[in-house]
Amino acid sequence: MTTCPCGLPKAFDECCGPIIQGRPAATPEALMRARYTAFVCRDMDFLERTLAPEKQAEFDKAEVAASSEGLTGLGLEVRAAYGGAENEDSGGVEYVARFKVRGQVHAHHELASFRREGGQWLYADGQMNPKSSPVQAAKVGRNDPCPCGSGKKYKKCCGG
Repeated sequence: MTTCPCGLPKAFDECCGPIIQGRPAATPEALMRARYTAFVCRDMDFLERTLAPEKQAEFDKAEVAASSEGLTGLGLEVRAAYGGAENEDSGGVEYVARFKVRGQVHAHHELASFRREGGQWLYADGQMNPKSSPVQAAKVGRNDPCPCGSGKKYKKCCGG
């Protein structure tokens, strides 16, 4: 019994193994975890099989296999997952996949899009190194109440 490479505290045979062997993934996140595991385990057929039809044409199995040569998986961090409920046909996963290749550590950060076709989740597209929206802070005026809650004007409290 080996721990699944996807990072969940489950055995491979209880986690990604059944999905890689043909059981449909329940969610986009489950498919993403299985795709990471398949890449680490060098299962190029699964990677190709779980691509949307328009992506399969650009998939070069030999090139992907060569890129995984000598690779060690260091883990998958799922930062966010959305959609993918039973009544939805699309969803996404923001993740960071970490690898070690020829002594160098690499991180692959992506916002992946998935869609359901014929009851199967498929990888549809991805945005590399997604940027989140900048945080907007409200500007406090000198004569506004201090945001610390003291009841004083900002200029007489934290702004002074």
